[in-house]
Amino acid sequence: MGDNLFEGLPPPSHQQQEKEEEDKQGKDQNPLSLKTSSSSNKKEAPPNPVLKSALKRPKPAESAPEAEPDKAAAPEKKRLRFKTTTDASEKQVIEAMQKIASHIKNPSKFGKASKLAIQLIQAGSVKAGTSEQFFAILEAAMSSTTSCTDPSVRADYHSLFSAAQDAAECLNKKQKNQLTVWTFRAVLANDLLTDDSFVFSKTASQLKDAISSLPIATEDDDIDEAATLKDETAIGNDDNDNKQAIVAPAEENSKDESDPFGLDALIPSSGKKDDRTKGKKDVPAKSRKEDEEETKRFLKSKREALISCLEIAARRYKIAWCQTVIDILVKHAFDNVARFTSRQRDAIEKLWASVREQQIRRKQGKSVTGKLDVNGFEWLQQKYSTEKISIRHSVGASGDRRCQQWLG
Repeated sequence: MGDNLFEGLPPPSHQQQEKEEEDKQGKDQNPLSLKTSSSSNKKEAPPNPVLKSALKRPKPAESAPEAEPDKAAAPEKKRLRFKTTTDASEKQVIEAMQKIASHIKNPSKFGKASKLAIQLIQAGSVKAGTSEQFFAILEAAMSSTTSCTDPSVRADYHSLFSAAQDAAECLNKKQKNQLTVWTFRAVLANDLLTDDSFVFSKTASQLKDAISSLPIATEDDDIDEAATLKDETAIGNDDNDNKQAIVAPAEENSKDESDPFGLDALIPSSGKKDDRTKGKKDVPAKSRKEDEEETKRFLKSKREALISCLEIAARRYKIAWCQTVIDILVKHAFDNVARFTSRQRDAIEKLWASVREQQIRRKQGKSVTGKLDVNGFEWLQQKYSTEKISIRHSVGASGDRRCQQWLG
């Protein structure tokens, strides 16, 4: 017995198996053992809050439509209404544009109609298929009885034609040129009426660039201007009608004399191909003529818009901080007076003469108020025109290049 203490005992593995079998039987028989075992398992398992949070996440999504069906259906209707406005068909957009064009002529409805037009531009509804209707809105806006610089609609015109620049890609060449002219009248002209000196000077620089981009006016431009002023177009049309009435029977008589027996109709025409080639050649010639007429019309309208902007700027010459900018702008227009027609040249020369006269009156102290009305730029210009500045800076205060040497 002293030699082997573990004699007669089962092996360790067998003993463990018997204990496990006894534990299983005890669990089946005693319900209390289940509680103890579950409590031991709970200690070993991961913490409960993680499992509860994981189980609670999908519950609101499943129970929300059953518990509160009315609240869940409300946002879906709002989404559908929003989609109908953004995903409107081309037919609906055209109808909306036609309604806006009919109401935008009315000054009392101009503000609301212009805001609706801006919403269409921002939503991307202005495309190639709706560009004609959109241009009709702008045309109706500019055909209104009220001026685009009127204080009651000034801000709405500025917003509409500023936003219209984003949709200019959908317009053709003629429409783009017309939009450029309208932008001068509705945007730049209103910027000249601002109280912000930075915006005023920026607008003046844009007008200077536009004047510099104009070509030199020709004699044809002066002739066209004179024709429009004297209304010779209407008289010329009447004269052309009378000439055609006289020429038509003469041509018939010449045809009768050249073919008295009517044999030319029986001879097969051998020059059909020549007629086709002539027709093909006439098409590019016609398009070139239309392009030339369009460029002339665009330049004429652009010059008139620039002259109106100069007149608006000249009216603000009484404001002190506007005077220097207006002086530079009008001087630039006077230096480039050859780019305008004869009547416009006279207007620019008169404008420059009035500006020069007011400059002299301000320097002499003969302004409306009776005080020396000189702005900051002119005061500094007058001060430093007689100032002596030394090339050695601090050597000699009066610029006489003298200095005193102190020996200590």
